[in-house]
Amino acid sequence: MKASREERAADYFNCTARERAIFEAGIKLAAVYHQFIGTPVSSANVESLERAIEEGVKVQPFVESVTVSINREQLRSKRNEYDYQSLTGDMFDVTVTINIDGVCATGRLRYVEDIKYPLMYVESIVDR
Repeated sequence: MKASREERAADYFNCTARERAIFEAGIKLAAVYHQFIGTPVSSANVESLERAIEEGVKVQPFVESVTVSINREQLRSKRNEYDYQSLTGDMFDVTVTINIDGVCATGRLRYVEDIKYPLMYVESIVDR
């Protein structure tokens, strides 16, 4: 019997399920960051933008959960008809949990004031 696509793909990963879950979390966070930086954002569309990002991440492999929050304190009113604001890295707070073979890796993307940087990091790893 022919192996499933997942079984065939798993053969390419020379690592543990734990390492792969961490890898997948990083891929998802990097995709969010690089895909959505520069997106026009306002108080009128911020909630729908958050949900759209979440829905886009949810369809990717191994995603157990995802939450996206955009810092509303940084949103400002339009100064004139031609003015708009773009999403920047310091506005993101994204959490994604990946489940591979019962190993759940939670990655986070958020602006860390101490280092003045939108940091992507491993928040937790749990074996279920």
